[in-house]
Amino acid sequence: MIRINLLAGERKAKKKAVAFDTGKQTTAAAACILLATLGVILWRIWAVHVAGVSMDTRIAEAQKETTRLHSIIVQVQQYEQRKAQLQQRVTLIEQLRREQIGPVHMLDQISLSLPPSLWLTEMKQTATPNEVLIDGRSLSITGVSDFVMNLEQSGYFQKSVEIVNSTTDTGGGPQGEVVKFQVKAVFKGPGYSSVVPTPAAKPGAPQLKPKG
Repeated sequence: MIRINLLAGERKAKKKAVAFDTGKQTTAAAACILLATLGVILWRIWAVHVAGVSMDTRIAEAQKETTRLHSIIVQVQQYEQRKAQLQQRVTLIEQLRREQIGPVHMLDQISLSLPPSLWLTEMKQTATPNEVLIDGRSLSITGVSDFVMNLEQSGYFQKSVEIVNSTTDTGGGPQGEVVKFQVKAVFKGPGYSSVVPTPAAKPGAPQLKPKG
């Protein structure tokens, strides 16, 4: 009687089937992991690319804004320069006006203070502010005294007006004796500073005087 062991064959077939199924599962799992990793890498690459594009856009916008602000800064600087130039011109014009008013008043007051038979030959300003030297001729010493008194009483000159020197020229021709004189006066009228030193003041300490 022949016996065939069919159980052993079935067991071997089952073992082979189980081993085959385990290999397929491992391969599938590895493929899934590989695909997931590849997906993460591709997503990361795409995210970096998008971030780079966004950063480039921001940089371009910042450069445009920088260019615009630079243009505005240049315009502001040009405006400030023009403003400073105009201010300098206004200051210069005001200074010239004050300087013009001062000499006009001074010459006017000197002209009004001239007594008869007295004339001027030269007038110049000294290094002292507002101080002027007046040279002239008179037919008498009384005329010189009257001229000095008229200057002081005008209110436009600081008291007292000084007679620097006076000499009598006997060779005056048909007019007889002629007195040559030089007068020193300090003008304090419009257009001139009213700060003038006095004989009693210490050097370097000017005293404030009101305008006449």
